[in-house]
Amino acid sequence: MARDRRQYFDQLAATSRKYYIPYLSQYMKIGEGVNVLEIGCGEGGNLLPFAEAGCSVLGVDLSGDKIRAAEQFFAGAGVQGRFLASDIFDVKELEGCFDLILCHDVIEHIGDKEEFMRRVRVYLKPGIGLAFIAFPAWQMPFGGHQQMCTNRRLARLPYFHLLPAGMYRRILERGGESPAAVAEFLEIKRTATPIELFERLLRRSGLQKIDRRLWLINPHYEAKFGLRPRRLPRLMGGIPWLRNFYTTSCFYLLK
Repeated sequence: MARDRRQYFDQLAATSRKYYIPYLSQYMKIGEGVNVLEIGCGEGGNLLPFAEAGCSVLGVDLSGDKIRAAEQFFAGAGVQGRFLASDIFDVKELEGCFDLILCHDVIEHIGDKEEFMRRVRVYLKPGIGLAFIAFPAWQMPFGGHQQMCTNRRLARLPYFHLLPAGMYRRILERGGESPAAVAEFLEIKRTATPIELFERLLRRSGLQKIDRRLWLINPHYEAKFGLRPRRLPRLMGGIPWLRNFYTTSCFYLLK
């Protein structure tokens, strides 16, 4: 398990270094004096390149185990970073503190998305802070995160997360997934985030969209699977609902 966490940490750091920082550098300075918050930081891989660039980084995650792993990995890399095991909704003292907020593959797990977007806005420095939110469109081949299934056949089966909840549950149970895993998959289904839902949330949030990039092949798939990233063709990206079936990652830059 520790080796898996280290591998995932390294993969996230590679993606952040090669794709996130160059993308964000088009819109802001990345370096000393920049305060960065990652919501749902996990083991902290996304934050490592920002810390290496001289940013002051804070990672917040619900999992104490992941926060401890993040502290260990940062210490091993000889890089400074702060980490907090908490629900982001409970952290009030950080309002208005951040030049940049990262939220990678998190919002699709959030139940109260409107409150989440409101918290993102209030943690940004007024007038200058930017938020980078990335998530998989719900209807994409593995939008239900079924690649996490212990059953290898189910882990490779695209789109079956779109079945009705009862049928989805039965397939997971008969495939040998644990009750806890089945509950987690059903929760992901309940909190699904199609592009259209996120756009509606954005219009109500008080945040402004600076840029949107839809990916046919997620940049993270390069480090994870050796696949070359590829943007979704503009024509496909302009067709509501249909685009969800092909968009493996959505990048939004907000202020």
